[in-house]
Parts: sequence; structure tokens; C-alpha cells
Amino acid sequence: MVPKNNLVDIHSKVTEQSNTLTTMESASEQRHQELLHKSDMATEQVLRAIAEQVEKPSCPPIPKQPVCTVQSAESKGRADRLKGKVVVGEVEKLFLVGPGYVYDARIDSGAETSSLDARNITRFERDGQNWVRFDIPTPGTDGELTTLEREISRRVRIIQSNVDEPERRVVVELQFSIGDHQQQAEFTLTDRSHLTHSVLIGRNVLRDVMLIDVGKEYATELPASLMDNKDDSN
Repeated sequence: MVPKNNLVDIHSKVTEQSNTLTTMESASEQRHQELLHKSDMATEQVLRAIAEQVEKPSCPPIPKQPVCTVQSAESKGRADRLKGKVVVGEVEKLFLVGPGYVYDARIDSGAETSSLDARNITRFERDGQNWVRFDIPTPGTDGELTTLEREISRRVRIIQSNVDEPERRVVVELQFSIGDHQQQAEFTLTDRSHLTHSVLIGRNVLRDVMLIDVGKEYATELPASLMDNKDDSN
């Protein structure tokens, strides 16, 4: 039989060895977890480096679709034509280039030359050329006048039935629009304050360009931009 003291000693050694094994297992498990954590971190670092090196796919920009602007007939102006000639009524809206005014113009095939209502007509010389300074009525105002200066094209003699002596009038060239038709023509300067219309369109404009629809008025329409300019000038 084994002595009692030896049994106690053996039991003590077994217990010590068991504790040692438990400590070793715990340390081994902790070491294993540390290795797994380091491995995960290394894997994540590698994946991040790969992601930074790989360029993200980029799509080409979407091309802009062309936008078509549709202009109405009113915005472009309107003028009916017959055999290439503008059809006008006995009265039409006329846009006078320069001051940018819109007048009601009387269309008269009986007048040879067109005329414009002008006051305070004064002739003078500029750079050796004959010029004229004159005032025209400002539309939409109570008798206000606007001063213009133009080079004189020529002078004409006008014979009137109620006057013995012929009247000499100054002629200047002015640019204007009727409907979508633009033209530059000669206008005599004369006081038309006693007449209904400030502008008269004669045969020098009508010839080969316009036809009169007798009994009709405002057969044409000026472009909307010119009518807006008229509103701004008032």
C-alpha cells in the first residue's frame, strides 16, 4: 500500500499539472484570437489597398439635347405678298429706325415722294456737306418733339394748287420697316401737324415693292420686338 503522505503529494502534483494545463490552454486561446485579429486586419488592409488602385468606372456625360426655339408669326412680323410685292392697306404701322418710333403711316399712291412730319427745320454745314436738323413728334406724348440730324439728299420743288409760289423742301434718306419688310428711302420734310398721319408713303416706296389693298387697313404686322421698343419709348 502507498503511504498516505505519498497520496497527498501525488494529488497535489496532479492538481498543479491540471492548473498548468488550464493556464496553457487559456494562453493558447488568447494567442489564437490575437492571430485571427491580426489576420483580419492584414486582410482588410490588403483589400483597401486594392480598392484604391482600382479606378472607379466613370460614365461619359449625357449630351445636351438641342433646344429648338419656335418663333411665332407675331414675333417675326408679317406681311402678305403677291407676286413678290408686299400687300399693304391704306394705313400701316411704320417703324422708323433711329429714334425707334412707331407711326401710323398713310399709304398714298397719288404722292410721288414719301414725307415725314418735321418742325423747326434748320439747314447747316458739317464737314463740307449739307445737313439738316429737324424735330419729329414723339409718339404717345402730349406734343413732345425729338430732334434728329440727317445729311440732305436733295431738294425738291412742290407746287400746290392753293399756293402761288412753289415750296422747296429738303429730302433726306430714312430707314424704316413695314411688317417684315425693311427699306431705306427718301422722305421730304414738311409740317404735317394739321394732318391725321405723321408719315405718308408715296410712290417712291411703293414702286416695285408694295401693292395697296384699297379699303383695307393694317394688313401687315411689325415684329413684336419693334412693338416692344415702341412701348419703351413712350
